[in-house]
Amino acid sequence: MIRLVALDIDGTLLHPGVHVDTLPGNAITDAVAELMQSGVSVVLASGRMFPGTASVARHLGINQPLICQQGASVHDLDGALRHGCSIDADIALELLDYANENDWPLAWFDSQRYLATRHCEEAQFFADVSKVSLELHDRPYLSGVRATGIDIISTREAASGVHAEIDRRYGNRLSLLDFPSVTAVHAVQASKGNALMMLAAELGIAQSDVLAIGDSVNDASMLSWAGHSAAPEHCDRYARATAREILPGKGVDGVAEKLRKVAANR
Repeated sequence: MIRLVALDIDGTLLHPGVHVDTLPGNAITDAVAELMQSGVSVVLASGRMFPGTASVARHLGINQPLICQQGASVHDLDGALRHGCSIDADIALELLDYANENDWPLAWFDSQRYLATRHCEEAQFFADVSKVSLELHDRPYLSGVRATGIDIISTREAASGVHAEIDRRYGNRLSLLDFPSVTAVHAVQASKGNALMMLAAELGIAQSDVLAIGDSVNDASMLSWAGHSAAPEHCDRYARATAREILPGKGVDGVAEKLRKVAANR
């Protein structure tokens, strides 16, 4: 029996490509409400920073802790940090030097503040979807922000090489996620899967009673860990290879239907 459902936001509760201020529609909102009314605990697990994740949680009436920043931080609903992991300070400085040497923008952030060495579309989008201000700072290490996440923003052509170089330098000392032109860097223990494992243990819920739903590479760790997992039809190759079920339907329709079925089976 499913007792805990972990849900990604972008591309899972929201149709891909929607405006940054979009909130889940009626089908998803009603399905989540049915889940919680049936006694299932629901958590959000997002790449967004806390403010952007919390805005969706409030809309849905979710009262469980929030997994943010790909699992680098877990927060109570009031923003208090339950779990967090930062990138080693020396490595963070080396990553900044690497980005500067190649004239690529770099983003440096914790759960509340988002800094970039210069303005770019990718950094502005992430700040907007996370509901925080984009701060420009060419020496982010002087900002007082201890980085829980660093994004090296290169190009679609260069991104795979960035990943390979960082992996060559640091190996299992870091966790890397690839997006079209962004290489996202976190502490090695930071993942949605690890964060979900900790929350399930705190709630006294067995791995076999957890369902995770997500659509992208940053969801693969929780799709792999959970006893049950699913991805919408439009998911990327990482989610498709990991999820135990592919949900039919356009956009997020299959997600809403899956949630209603779980609620009904309670």
